[in-house]
Amino acid sequence: MAEHRSMQRAALLDAARSLLSEGGTEALTFPALAERTGLARSSVYEYFRSRAAVVEELCAVDFPVWAAEVSAAMAAAEDPEARVEAYVRRQLALVGDRRHRAVVAISASELDAGAREKIRAAHGGLVAMIVEALGEMGHEQPRLAAMLVQGVVDAAVRRIELGAAEKPSVITEAAVSMALRGVRG
Repeated sequence: MAEHRSMQRAALLDAARSLLSEGGTEALTFPALAERTGLARSSVYEYFRSRAAVVEELCAVDFPVWAAEVSAAMAAAEDPEARVEAYVRRQLALVGDRRHRAVVAISASELDAGAREKIRAAHGGLVAMIVEALGEMGHEQPRLAAMLVQGVVDAAVRRIELGAAEKPSVITEAAVSMALRGVRG
């Protein structure tokens, strides 16, 4: 029974990712989740009490995977500046990933305070990854610089997600250039 519930929960989360990727937060409804998974609508409520609960679970499952990919790219870099570059590049490379599209859609949605706090905490963990590298580069305020670098990444993500006139590779190069120039100065 526990295995069946775990499989159903995973199917619901996968359906939620798809719905968020395809239609944003408006598409994430319990009737749509039920339809995608073949469950009765009332059964969806047995797994999640609200849309915010689905979002919280997606963040808990997907954000660590995304962060691990960014961390691995940084670990492969040779010096602090290369780690900052890897931090920016890897996040922007993940933009096309369904997990990322779901997290972006989630971030834009109207959520309860608990869900918003979990997203902020997860984002804070991501930003913390480059604080050390920025400190090694001699930056006087590495935490502030890390938050500003993440702001550049977030702006580039939005630009890519909106289907901007520029190719994603052009946006990525501009973001890397801005981030590196900013942290060197």
